[in-house]
Amino acid sequence: MLDSHCHLTYPQLASQIDAVLARATEAGVTRMLTIGTSLDDAQRALALCQRHPHIRCAAGIHPHHAAEASEGWVQALRRIHEDPCVLAVGEMGLDYHYDFAPRDRQRQVFMQQLELARELGKPVIIHCREATDDCLAVLADFSDIPAVFHCFTGSLDEARRVLDRGYLIGLTGVVTFKRSEELREVAAFVPAERLLVETDAPYLSPEPMRRQKVNEPALVVHTARALAVVRKQAMEHIDRLTTDNALRFYRWR
Repeated sequence: MLDSHCHLTYPQLASQIDAVLARATEAGVTRMLTIGTSLDDAQRALALCQRHPHIRCAAGIHPHHAAEASEGWVQALRRIHEDPCVLAVGEMGLDYHYDFAPRDRQRQVFMQQLELARELGKPVIIHCREATDDCLAVLADFSDIPAVFHCFTGSLDEARRVLDRGYLIGLTGVVTFKRSEELREVAAFVPAERLLVETDAPYLSPEPMRRQKVNEPALVVHTARALAVVRKQAMEHIDRLTTDNALRFYRWR
């Protein structure tokens, strides 16, 4: 199985990385994509990839860090992307829930990263929270760039709009929560070739492990099992399907 979105460099996981990777292997999670959310974090993610051949990374500026992006950040990010371990740009996008950065600055950094992705010919990972209209509006000028809406928690109507653009949807442990009935409808609705499974570790531990406050790649199997139930398919099929989708989308060799 492949965890298509985690943050192995965040302190909760980095402080116990050998044990985290061992537990992932024991659970059958043999590949992971770790996401760098700032320039410094991207460097740490890249260093981790260089030590572990079954890990790849993405590198970008999370909307939470948009205000911190100082002069020359695009060139610095471009240099990070010269390494073949870096498969995608992001995560990037808009977050209107926390608004840690001014919205106009979030949009500016988002668009600059999309321009970089177009230049590099790489897919992008979208963080979109309470900002679907604006995210899709920005992306309309970059329709040639493959994208995944990671950690999707929107409505069925929002899922349709995302899928109508040709994008993929990544689902996390949120789909296992008792209150997530509509998200399970989304999970059943997403076309097979557009579905990814992820942890977003160290966040969003799935049921029945929700009391484990630090999520980790080993637990992605619980999310996959929930998808198998709602899609009425075998767990092995979901494993193979989501792994193949991730390998194809990220051109993971």
